[in-house]
Amino acid sequence: MPGLQHAVVIAAPPERVWELIADVERWPERIPTVDSVERLDAGPLAVGSRTRLRQPRLSPAVWTVTELTDGTSFTWESKQPGVTVTAVHDVEPHPDGSRLTLGLTVSGPLAGVGWLMTRSLTRRYVETEAASIKAAAEG
Repeated sequence: MPGLQHAVVIAAPPERVWELIADVERWPERIPTVDSVERLDAGPLAVGSRTRLRQPRLSPAVWTVTELTDGTSFTWESKQPGVTVTAVHDVEPHPDGSRLTLGLTVSGPLAGVGWLMTRSLTRRYVETEAASIKAAAEG
């Protein structure tokens, strides 16, 4: 399964980092690779929550939370014909504050072709998301 993982150490407590990563509605204010976020249901993120995300140079995608450990991590999936993208957002304590790990895997019959076409853009977006959350948490 094609994918990537990116981790960054943040000089802020895990609770602060989690607050920023779980508040997906405010991502467009904090993360330049996110144009808009529309929650498709009310309340805090929970398993089954759906969010429409628009990003530059990518088709709008609906992401559905498949796993959530409050205060620590959430995983969501977006399905397009022939491709499922799974993204993990994980926050853990670190001696210098927190470690934020973002992971992304692509599966399905068209995953290989899709990954070849979007790999470098996706890597840049994941690295930018991590750096943006770091800057917001430390700022």
